[in-house]
Amino acid sequence: MPHKTFLAFIWPSLLAMILFIAIPIFSVGYQSLFIEHEQIMIQTETCGPFGCTADVSVDGAAMAQLREEQPAGRFNGLGTYTNSSHLAFDEISEIVASSENFGEIRNRIMNLPFYKALIFTIAYTIIVTPLVILLGFVIAVVVNSIPKMLKGPVIFFSLLPMIVTPLVGSLVLFWMIDSRGVIGAALQAIFSDPNLSLKASVTLTWITLFVYGVWHSAPFAFVVFYAGLQTVPQDTLESAMVDGASRWERIRFVTVPYLMPLATFIALMQLMDNFRVFEPIIGFSAAASATSLSYLIYSDLRAAESPLFGSAAATSMLTILGVIILLMPVLRRNWREFNRKA
Repeated sequence: MPHKTFLAFIWPSLLAMILFIAIPIFSVGYQSLFIEHEQIMIQTETCGPFGCTADVSVDGAAMAQLREEQPAGRFNGLGTYTNSSHLAFDEISEIVASSENFGEIRNRIMNLPFYKALIFTIAYTIIVTPLVILLGFVIAVVVNSIPKMLKGPVIFFSLLPMIVTPLVGSLVLFWMIDSRGVIGAALQAIFSDPNLSLKASVTLTWITLFVYGVWHSAPFAFVVFYAGLQTVPQDTLESAMVDGASRWERIRFVTVPYLMPLATFIALMQLMDNFRVFEPIIGFSAAASATSLSYLIYSDLRAAESPLFGSAAATSMLTILGVIILLMPVLRRNWREFNRKA
């Protein structure tokens, strides 16, 4: 294809990527280099019948003029990335110097806000992603084997978790695991423990969030795998049956290799989606037991006095870096497959 023709096809996509992806990411990275202005205080004196009192307050006019002159805030360079709310280099050095063993170092680092959120985010991504792929594949195989007249209703009910919005879905499950809910009350009856609560334990809260993540995302994997199953070559499957292959062997040696590109696609989508986990934490009111990188961004933007745009931007850039690192093995594998076939 001539270069001119290629450019004519590609420039609309390039323009859209620059406008809607590159420029926003660059602006977030630029904002992460700045922090909020220090407040300019003004002292006023109020006099009355019993004397005068001095009051200190924020000079609104001076602050407005400062924000107009420097809308991004004060330049802080990479200081936001290394402060105690993010990578916490100084705090980690102090922990390493003052701790007696590796376990103490690990526990103290895991209590730092950024690393606490990072651990939950990585655990959620690593646990939920493979379970979503596995459960979606199993549901697709089961639905594909049931009679045609039942497929419509079964597919509809299988898609319900994906149809429900994430926040509503998490609220429904939150009420179910409450001590007065169906699951919470049932567990109390089974274990004969009226004080048993899924919300009181950090571990049980994490497990509940993982279960919700699998429940909500499995329909997506199911839809993709079910569509892929309709394209599996029947001749190959029939040949395997003639050769005496069992159902499990046909799935293992014919269906799974054929659907592997779809599994890679689902893995990519789920890795990106799960690394940005946020809605379940809000829906389950689980911030005391589990926080994610996205939740840190939300907290910075809802800071009591003024939004911490620089801190939120730095966390956003670190989240993007984390997603890229997670995707590297999958993209590298795809690149090798592409070169091998070429």
